[in-house]
Amino acid sequence: MDTSDLITTLDRDGQLLAEAAERAGLDTPVPTCPEWRVRELVTHTGAVHRWAARIVGESLTEPIGLPAAPEGDGLVEWFREGHRQLIKTLTTAEPDLRCWTFMPAPSPLSFWIRRQAHETAVHRVDAEAALGGGGASAAAGSSSDSPAGFSPIDAAFAADGVEELLVNFHGGERSRVRTDTPRTLRVRATDSGAVWTVRLSDGPPRTERTAEGPADCELAGPVSDLYLALWNRLPLDTLGSTGDASLARLWRERSVIG
Repeated sequence: MDTSDLITTLDRDGQLLAEAAERAGLDTPVPTCPEWRVRELVTHTGAVHRWAARIVGESLTEPIGLPAAPEGDGLVEWFREGHRQLIKTLTTAEPDLRCWTFMPAPSPLSFWIRRQAHETAVHRVDAEAALGGGGASAAAGSSSDSPAGFSPIDAAFAADGVEELLVNFHGGERSRVRTDTPRTLRVRATDSGAVWTVRLSDGPPRTERTAEGPADCELAGPVSDLYLALWNRLPLDTLGSTGDASLARLWRERSVIG
């Protein structure tokens, strides 16, 4: 996905997150993240924005800690200021920037733009869930443009987020989605034609953008529903499932990114 489109989505979702958080109130529980209230959601996402902006803006080559957030009623405005700074930093950074990253990417700048776009999109959904947009209790059958009553998710963006999750996050050693014997999970977008085949074993999953070969289990649905379900923002049974149900359960139980 083009980085300029990712920045546009990041800009929009940050604004939507702040609006939803403000309307919901900082002490409102977040149903998609049961351990959080809106206060913790805004604090986390705002800190990540400032963290990423500093790494990119200062061309840091080593990881740093997250900044502290202010206490009190100014938290949402602190978030907005950090979000604006992140957008400015990513927009004005040199394409050949060299800085620390934590996953493979065509360039450090493209990594940070993509990662912050999806970080913000997923947490925007959390804020809208707190406001009553849907979340863990949402029913199946929502449209591909706006699953469970959330703000619309562009199909190309959703597919990019599924790709990042399956290939980058779960392609690393930290993934807990493993099987004692080789198994194959297929993920199919029913509206866009995108298909991923995830090969499971006792090592990290290996994902290819292909529909070739047999699969032990297939998860299917509109790509926006896939995006939210695989990121654990919709129930996995929102999706259609065929084949060995134990692989779907394995994903639900072990796929949370720590």
